[in-house]
Amino acid sequence: MLLVEDEARLVESLTKGLRTADVDVTAVRTGRDGLRLALEDGFDIMVLDIGLPDQEGFTVLRKLRASGSELPVIILTARTSAEDTVRGLERGADDYMAKPFSFDELVARVRLRARARPEEEQGSAQLIRVGRCELDPIERTLACDGIDVPLSPREFQLAHLLMSRGGEVVPRADALQEVWGSAARDNVLDVYIRYLRTHVGQGAIETVRGVGYRFVG
Repeated sequence: MLLVEDEARLVESLTKGLRTADVDVTAVRTGRDGLRLALEDGFDIMVLDIGLPDQEGFTVLRKLRASGSELPVIILTARTSAEDTVRGLERGADDYMAKPFSFDELVARVRLRARARPEEEQGSAQLIRVGRCELDPIERTLACDGIDVPLSPREFQLAHLLMSRGGEVVPRADALQEVWGSAARDNVLDVYIRYLRTHVGQGAIETVRGVGYRFVG
């Protein structure tokens, strides 16, 4: 695990506690060092503070995702406003935890997020076709009418979830939990549904009022 946190006392206590919990930790205290190590792709997860001395954690996250990295990221910060939470999730964070926090909860989330990526990569290589759209879960691509659709990692996760349900309605709660986890705020789903619709067409995703969404292609 890569820990990017500038508070020396917190780094010391987290490193000690995580290692006791059998989590291997490398800690750095600047965004520059965190991004450099994250891009080396030797870690299964990053825990990232926002208030770093050289640059915001949001900037580190944006650069990480712009590089194409899908390294799971948990934001751990004292900044707990709804605006900051949505900003973090929209920039590609997989989870968002507020300080002060429960150490046991952090360990549980680290293990969950670190485990999720390899399980997803072991999934079926079979193409998923819904209507005029075709999704490749291994190549992580989506095409509609034979034209490639550019998606961010989070948009792809949402498209994969909707299309893999075989035309069934995906409840809002299910989508929020599976794509964003426990840090999700309800409105982030609406934002990403709008993003997807701009790529695949307004009629490709049906809204089932009071329930959720269905991908019809």
